[in-house]
Amino acid sequence: MNPTPSSQAPITARIFTDPACPYGYSASPWLRAVEWRYRDQIEWQLVTITLWEPNKPSKNTTIRSADHWIDLRERYGMPFVAEPKLRPITTERACQAIVASRLIQPGSQWRVLRALQLLFFNTPLLLDDDDQLRAALSSVEGLEADRMVASLDSPEVQAAWREDWNETRTAENGPTHFQGKSSETSDGIRYSAPSIIFSSGDGRCEAGGFQPVEVYDAAVANLNPGLKRHAPPESPLEALVLYPGGLATQEIAQIMTDGNDAPDRLETEHQLVRLLGDRKVRRIAMGNDAIWLAA
Repeated sequence: MNPTPSSQAPITARIFTDPACPYGYSASPWLRAVEWRYRDQIEWQLVTITLWEPNKPSKNTTIRSADHWIDLRERYGMPFVAEPKLRPITTERACQAIVASRLIQPGSQWRVLRALQLLFFNTPLLLDDDDQLRAALSSVEGLEADRMVASLDSPEVQAAWREDWNETRTAENGPTHFQGKSSETSDGIRYSAPSIIFSSGDGRCEAGGFQPVEVYDAAVANLNPGLKRHAPPESPLEALVLYPGGLATQEIAQIMTDGNDAPDRLETEHQLVRLLGDRKVRRIAMGNDAIWLAA
C-alpha cells in the first residue's frame, strides 16, 4: 500500500478492514493486482473495523470458523491453516495496535495488518492476548512492538481508534448497504471488509464488502481514465521486487494476470519453483502455501 500524500495521488482509496476477517484477507490477491497496476497513483488509507469487542466475541464456534476457512482457501487461494482456535477471539486490541502503528510509525500500519492477518490465519495466534499480540508485532521489521502495546490504552490511540469505529458504522443508505454487503449492529450499519471508497476530486465510487478485482479496476477507470496502467509482469521475480515483504502464490498469480483472465496459479508456482532452484527467490512455508520473497 502506498502512503503518498493525497495532494499528490490522483485517487484516494479508503479501505475498511479487520485483521481477523477472512474475506478481507482473501481479497489480498485482488488488492495486490490493483496496487501493481496503479502504484503511487492511488493513496491508500486504512480504517479498522473492530469486528468483535471483549464483551461481544464472535458468535461462530472456532470449529465452524476453521471449517469456513477451508472453503475460502480453496476458492480464493490465500494460505490458511484449518485448525480451530483455542477459543473465540475479539479484535479490539489488534485494531488498536494497527491504529497505534499508524500514529507512532506512520506507514507501518500496512505491515502490521499484513503480519496480523498471516499469523492469525496460519498460526494459533489469539489477537486479544497482549503477550501474543506483542510477539506478533515483534515479527514486523523495524516496528517498536513494546512501545505499540504500551500505547494501546493511551488517550491518543483510544481516540483515533474510536474515530475508526464510528466511521466504519456509517454505511446506512449508501451503496454498500444497498447491495446487502453491510452488517447491522447495535451501533449502526457497518461496512464489511474489505469495503473501499475510491475518490478523486468530486468523484466517489464505493465498492462495498467483498468484490472481485474487476469492480476495483472499473472504479479507478471511471474516476480517472488518464492514469498510467501498468501491464502484468513477465516473471514472478519482477512482482516480488516491488513487494520486499513477500507475496503468497495466489497474489503473484493475480498480479501476473492480464485483464479479466483467470489467474494461472499452477504455472505461477512452476515458475516460482524454478526461480527457487536458481536461488533467485526464497520460500517461507505459510499454512498450506508459502510466502515468496526475492532473494
